[in-house]
Amino acid sequence: MKNFFTKLYHFSGTWTGTVIIVLMLIFFVAQSFVIPSGSMKRTLLIGDFLFAKKYSYGIPTPHLPWLEVPVLPDFAGNGHLIEGPKPQREDIVIFRYPKNTKVHYVKRCVAVGGDEIIYADKKLLIHFHEGDEYIRKNYAAEKIVGLRGKLWVLNPYKDKYPGIQYVPEGQNNIFESLLNYYIYEKGIDMQPVFVEGLDAPVYTMDKTRPVNALYKKVEEDHFYMIGDNRDNSNDSRFWGSVPYSLIVGKPWVIYFSIEHRSYDKMLNGDDQFGSGQDHAGLRRICGDVPVASKECEALWSKERYKVRWGRIGKVISDMQFEEPIQ
Repeated sequence: MKNFFTKLYHFSGTWTGTVIIVLMLIFFVAQSFVIPSGSMKRTLLIGDFLFAKKYSYGIPTPHLPWLEVPVLPDFAGNGHLIEGPKPQREDIVIFRYPKNTKVHYVKRCVAVGGDEIIYADKKLLIHFHEGDEYIRKNYAAEKIVGLRGKLWVLNPYKDKYPGIQYVPEGQNNIFESLLNYYIYEKGIDMQPVFVEGLDAPVYTMDKTRPVNALYKKVEEDHFYMIGDNRDNSNDSRFWGSVPYSLIVGKPWVIYFSIEHRSYDKMLNGDDQFGSGQDHAGLRRICGDVPVASKECEALWSKERYKVRWGRIGKVISDMQFEEPIQ
């Protein structure tokens, strides 16, 4: 046995051994990710580099990093070598984007299989599949709303996690964007409905049909993922629930964080809709100076590429309960 460990120690010191050990760690223990978008701002920020625990929800089928090519077949047909616990409501989860499984997303799981969702402007209401009695026992009366003959919880996680917010950064109202996608693109996962008694703006579809909400019942063994930055997130509301087969792991710890966005991106966003726009971030640096000015651009240029030292070493499961560190 001693001879075996001696040989293993020497093998680990070789290039081949080092590569194999690193790949084993990436495949089964932890993998590095970087936050590329603002969908989880303020909980997670663009430029946060983090490690994810790969074993939180079982052991996913290993893929070569960067290439995202599967190393082994999906023997069980569920995307995992070893099946494990499923994501729970409130978990922040890393998963493969259903429309392009080579891309990783990170969002919060807001609902699980059997749950029903009503989404309106600035309102997320959930009827948990455990039923009305479960809702009465677990949620304050002021958060419970009676609609459609059953009980719903209004914004059930917002008071618990300070990073959850409804603050539009672009020019568009995301609820109106979802309706437009439904009408013109047929590309969203929710059904436009009119909910009697819901305090929400009413829109008209097909010239006569009133609509004030979007509805979804989550499929079994699926998970509904929505960004904490709810007015600026490309998430399950657009493209649907995430199956267990695409679940990768859970964010663990931030090991580096840097502000790298350009002034133009902060001011104008990434596209014609202003996605990624962050005027609040510019105002934080520029103060009373107009954000659309050369003076503000100069101030931001000094801020760009600064390391966010206060975020480094933060364990995400703990940090999500704290006031966000910009």
